[in-house]
Amino acid sequence: MAAPKQPTSNSFKKLQGFLRSRMGQAIADYGMISEGDRVMVCVSGGKDSHTLLDILRHLQRSAPIHFDILAVNLDQKQPGFPAHVLPEYFEAIGVPYRIVEQDTYSTVKRVIPEGKTMCGLCSRLRRGVLYRVAAEEGATKIALGHHRDDMIETLFLNMFHGGRLKAMPPKLLTDDRRHIVIRPLAYCPEADIARYARYREFPIIPCTLCGSQANLQRAQIKEMLQTWEKQWPGRTETLFRSLQNVAPSQLADPTLFDFGGLESAQIVPSEDDGIDTDLEAEFNPALALFDGGLPVGAGGRDR
Repeated sequence: MAAPKQPTSNSFKKLQGFLRSRMGQAIADYGMISEGDRVMVCVSGGKDSHTLLDILRHLQRSAPIHFDILAVNLDQKQPGFPAHVLPEYFEAIGVPYRIVEQDTYSTVKRVIPEGKTMCGLCSRLRRGVLYRVAAEEGATKIALGHHRDDMIETLFLNMFHGGRLKAMPPKLLTDDRRHIVIRPLAYCPEADIARYARYREFPIIPCTLCGSQANLQRAQIKEMLQTWEKQWPGRTETLFRSLQNVAPSQLADPTLFDFGGLESAQIVPSEDDGIDTDLEAEFNPALALFDGGLPVGAGGRDR
């Protein structure tokens, strides 16, 4: 297999520059990669992980620090998986790689009832294998291809179906504290990643080999967000910014904010404080809104 050709059009160069900038900014903002890191890039064969590896290799060449990249693919023995595609691609582009063969597919089929979604268990088993491989390879960082839209979708999935205000962090310390997971595409929109993958003509392997992708909750969330984006362009970016601007005191988690201790921090006004207590004068503009209706121009009657 020959390495994908580098398009030369101005539109591609602009898109590539945009994604490089977004990825570089995310890496810098969250301290994802440090001098001497060995970054294990998990490549499934989808558009996201292909783009992650491609852009990260470009940044590697221009970065002010040195870090190594190891591409890793997990062959889960799904029926019809084209096992030759990724090794040939990695050879063609000259990136160090490792193919891991682990039959998690049979385990998932045995445990999950027919007709039920297998993705949850499949991802957990895959994650466990990748963590083991990271330890074997001495990887200091594990890079995944989740992007901005994935993070927003996960936020709504957890709210709608899990009752939790939780998403995907750009950088994560695993529960056993042995691995650091990074998501360098955290600032990158999925639509731009898809465009980039089409330009680069990556050898895409679809994540539908198990035949369990229909009617996923995530697909429903994705459709909802895409509808919102069409009706109100920019909404997805605004939703992502909300993940970066969290106000614990304005939520309702008593383990995150000390609501019970507010009285101890309260300043009780006294007559000696010199505070103007003429509320009618102080709030006259606001009171006017409720005194017989709204002013003209605010949806109320002509006063």
